[in-house]
Amino acid sequence: MAIIITDECINCGACEPECPNTAIYEGADDWRYKDGTKLKGKVILPDGTEIDSDEAQTPISDEVYYIVPGKCTECKGFHDEPQCAAVCPVDCCIPDDNHVESEETLLNRQSFLHNE
Repeated sequence: MAIIITDECINCGACEPECPNTAIYEGADDWRYKDGTKLKGKVILPDGTEIDSDEAQTPISDEVYYIVPGKCTECKGFHDEPQCAAVCPVDCCIPDDNHVESEETLLNRQSFLHNE
């Protein structure tokens, strides 16, 4: 996941409905792997970790909207550009230069999340 939401986020929520993977959540909201994906029940993530896709996960941020790295595909397989960045009125959905992933990795994640 090379997209992050910075602290400059104004919590407008424009990004959340645009995410094809439901990888964006409001600050302090729990998230689930099954949200917006075809994952059901117990699954093994690409890194080998076994999880229950229905189980609530701890929020990544309590303050602003956040992107779940394991669900973000930078919209690869859906759109030509990350939709969160395209609709953000304050440009706080930005590339994370410390966590760059290849297009192949992102497309594999998209395929995994949507059982394609």
